[in-house]
Amino acid sequence: MIRIKLSLVSALLTLFFATSCTGGERNTGKEVPVIPTDLVTRLRAPAYPLVTVDPYFNAWSYVDRLYDDQPRHWTDREFPLLGVLRVDGDTYRFMGKENLPLKPLLSTVREESWTGRYTFTEPQGEAWKNLNFDDAAWNEGQSAFGTPDEPNLSTLWQTKDIWVRRTFTLDEDLDDKTVYLHYSHDDDFELFVNGIRVVETGYAWKYNVREELSGEAKASLKKGENIITAHGHNRTGGAYVDFGLYEKEEDKPSFARTAEQKSVSVLPTRTVYTFDCGPVELDVIFTSPLLPDDLDLLSRPVSYVSYQAKSKDDASHSVQIYFEATPQWAVNEDSQPVDFVRIEKEGRVFLKTGTVEQPVLRKKGDDIRIDWGYFYMTGTENDGADLHFGRYWDTKEAFEATGRVAEASSGKPSPNMTKEMTVLAYSRDMGDVTSEKKAGYMMLGYDDVYSIQYFGKNLKGYWTNDGKTDIFQAFGSAETDYASVMQRCDDFNRTMLADAEEAGGWKYAELTALAYRQAIAAHKLVKDDDGTLLLFSKENNSNGSIGTVDITYPSSPLFLLYNPELAKGLMNHIFHYSESGRWTKPFAAHDVGTYPLANGQTYGGDMPVEESGNMLILAAAIARTEGNADYAARHWDVLTVWTDYLAEEGLDPENQLCTDDFAGHFAHNANLSVKAIMGIASYSKLASMLGKTDTAEKYLAIASEMAVKWETMARDGDHYKLTFDKTGTWSQKYNMVWDRLLGFNLFDPEIARREMAYYLTQQNEYGLPLDIRRTYTKSDWILWTATLTGERSDFDALTDPVYKYADETPTRVPLSDWHDTVTAERTGFKARAVVGGYFLKMLENKWNKNEI
Repeated sequence: MIRIKLSLVSALLTLFFATSCTGGERNTGKEVPVIPTDLVTRLRAPAYPLVTVDPYFNAWSYVDRLYDDQPRHWTDREFPLLGVLRVDGDTYRFMGKENLPLKPLLSTVREESWTGRYTFTEPQGEAWKNLNFDDAAWNEGQSAFGTPDEPNLSTLWQTKDIWVRRTFTLDEDLDDKTVYLHYSHDDDFELFVNGIRVVETGYAWKYNVREELSGEAKASLKKGENIITAHGHNRTGGAYVDFGLYEKEEDKPSFARTAEQKSVSVLPTRTVYTFDCGPVELDVIFTSPLLPDDLDLLSRPVSYVSYQAKSKDDASHSVQIYFEATPQWAVNEDSQPVDFVRIEKEGRVFLKTGTVEQPVLRKKGDDIRIDWGYFYMTGTENDGADLHFGRYWDTKEAFEATGRVAEASSGKPSPNMTKEMTVLAYSRDMGDVTSEKKAGYMMLGYDDVYSIQYFGKNLKGYWTNDGKTDIFQAFGSAETDYASVMQRCDDFNRTMLADAEEAGGWKYAELTALAYRQAIAAHKLVKDDDGTLLLFSKENNSNGSIGTVDITYPSSPLFLLYNPELAKGLMNHIFHYSESGRWTKPFAAHDVGTYPLANGQTYGGDMPVEESGNMLILAAAIARTEGNADYAARHWDVLTVWTDYLAEEGLDPENQLCTDDFAGHFAHNANLSVKAIMGIASYSKLASMLGKTDTAEKYLAIASEMAVKWETMARDGDHYKLTFDKTGTWSQKYNMVWDRLLGFNLFDPEIARREMAYYLTQQNEYGLPLDIRRTYTKSDWILWTATLTGERSDFDALTDPVYKYADETPTRVPLSDWHDTVTAERTGFKARAVVGGYFLKMLENKWNKNEI
C-alpha cells in the first residue's frame, strides 16, 4: 500500500493532472485527464460507497466484486447501475447484474390495497389456515392492517392479535416459476401458504421482506383457488400486517461474461475499482466531491462515474463502454408510474426520469426513497457517446452486437416498470486503446425540486443559490470544473489520509476514509429565508428523525475538523426551535421532525440531560475551533436555560433516555452525569471567553463540585460504575473525553487511566462492549473512549478491533455503528452520520498542533 511521502506525491500529481490528457470527452475544450490510482487502501468494506450525495441520492455496492449484485440504496432497495466494456467485440460486465423487478401475482399494498377476511378473536384449532374453512363470521377489510401512522394503512388493528385470510385464483400452476413471498410485519408474524407454514419471525419487525418460496409451498400453488393465511401478534408499540406473491421474470442471456476485479480502494471522496477485461485493464472511479470548504460543490447533486482503459499486451484494441440505469432511482416503490424525457441542451444529452405523480415532500419516514424530482444520466454525443432510453433487453442486445445503443425503434416508453422496464442507456466508442490510458466520464444527478420543509416552508437545496441555479447549470459547472475537481479531490484524499495516519495509524486512516462520505451524505444542506445555514441529518435506519441532536453530537468531530460553519449548521435549527417559542421546555429538543419534514419534534420521548449537554459541549467545541465564543453569544439566553437545567438535574439523572436509547430508560447513569458536568463546564468556558467572569467562576465551581461528587458516587474498586446505585457494573465513559480536549481538567487524569486499564480487560475480538449488559457496542463511542487518555497505545488497543470488525463483519450493509463484539454481526443501524465521530482523534491532533 502506498502511504508515504504523500505531500511530495500530491505535488507531482498536480503536474500529472495538468499534463495528462487522453480520451476525448467534452470538457471545455480540454481532453479528459487520467485519474491517478496509486493511492490504495486494503480494508474490505462492509459496503462500498458509489454515489453519496444525500440521504436519498445514495447508492452502495454490498458485495466484494462490483459485478456480483446491483448497487443498492442504503435501505437495501436496488438502484440498478450496469456497466459493460466491449473489447474487440467481446463484452465484459464489470458492474451490476441483470435483474428485473418482480412481477406481482398477488399484490401487496405497495401496488394496491387488497381485500381479506380478518378477526381479532383467536380461532379454535388449525382449520382457519385451510381454504375450506368457513370464515363468514370474520370481518372483511382492506390492507394494510395495523396501528395508526403505519404506511398505506386501511384497516385498524389495535388489539394484541390479528388473524388474516386472503383467497385468490391462479390461472395456471406455478411449478416452473420462480415465486417470491413479499411481506411486512410488526411484531411477531407467522404465515401459511395453503396451510403450509413458510414464515415464523418471533419478536421482530421488518418491512418489505422478500423470500423465495420453498418447493413444498410453491408446489401447493395450483390452478384455481388458493389461500394465504397469517397471524400477527403485537407485543408493544406499532402493529402491521401486509403480504403478497411475486414472480421473477426469466432472464434472457446477456452479458454473461464478467470482468475480473483486481482491486478496490475506498478513499475519502472516491471509490476506485480496477478490472481485467480480457486484454484491456479498466479503472472505474466513483467520485462524490464532498469537499467541506466548498459548500456549492459539497451540496451539488451530481456524482461522477469516470473510466479509463489501457491495453495490457501493447497491442491496440477496439473498445466501447456501456452504462445503464433504471427509473428505480426515482421511485419509492417499483409500482409507481414513471415518465421519461430526453433533452439536448448546449451540446449535452440528458436522460431524465421521475414519477408521474410527483408528490413533492409528501412522504416522511425512515425506509423511504425519494419519489419526487428527477434522476438524470448525462453525457456528450460529439465524442462518440450515445444516450437513449430503451427496452430492458433490447439495449443490451444492441450494444453487444454493435458496440452502441440506438434510439428505441418504436413506441413511447412504458410507465409501468413491473410490466415493461425501460432503461437509461449510455454508450461510448473509446476508439483504439493502447498502452496509454484513455479516459472519459459520465455524470449522474438528482434534482429534488424541494429538499426540506422547515416549519411549513419548503426549502430548495443549498446548491440552487436560492433558486437561481437549475440542474442544467449544475451539470454545466460539474463538466467545466471536472479536471480541477478531480485534482482537488485527489489532494484532499492524500492530505486527509496522511493526517489520519499521523494521528492514529494507517488502520485508523482507512476507517476514516470509509466513514467520510457516509457521514456527510447522511445530511442535506439548505438555507432558511434569512440565509442561515441548516445541515439536516437523517436518522437513517433508526426512526427517520431529522436534525437529531444526539446524531449531531457523535458526528460533529468531522465537521469541527473541516468546517465549523457546518457544525453550526447542525445546531441552528435546534436553537431556532427554542428561541422562536415553538419549543418551550427548559432543555434542548431531541429533533425537529421526521425527515424531510422539519416542523417540530416527533420523537416520542425527551432526552433532557443528553441533548442539553450535547448542545453546550458542541458550542464550546466550536469556540475552541474558532478561537472565539461569538456563536455562543448569539444564543446565550437559551444556553443559560439549558445549563441551569443541568445544574439542577444533571449530577444524578432521573429515569430518562440517553443517546444509546436502544438500551432503554435507566436512572443514575454515570456516563450521562459526566455529560451534564461537561455541559456546565462548557458554559463556564464560553462565559470566560465572553468576558463574563463572575458567571464563568460560578458555573466552574458548580461543575468542579459535581466532578468531585461523581468520583465518589461512581467508584467501584478498579473502575467506575454503569449506574451509581449498582456495584459490579461498568460502562464506557466516552463523554469524559471533552474534559481533556477542551481543557477543563475537572477529573483527575487517573480516572481515565483506571477506566482504560479496566476496558482492556473487557474487550472482545471485535471491540469493547458499550457496557456490562450486552456484548454489543457502538463503534463511534469506542473511538471516543480510545481517545480518553491521549496515549497512542490505548488508542490502538481499542481501535484495532473496530478495524477488524469493519474488515470481517458478515453483515454487508453501509457501515453499521452498532455491532456485536463477539460475532461482528450488525446489531442494528446502518449508513448513519454518527461515524463522523471517528474523526475525534484527528480533531484532537489538530487542536494540539494549534497550541504549539
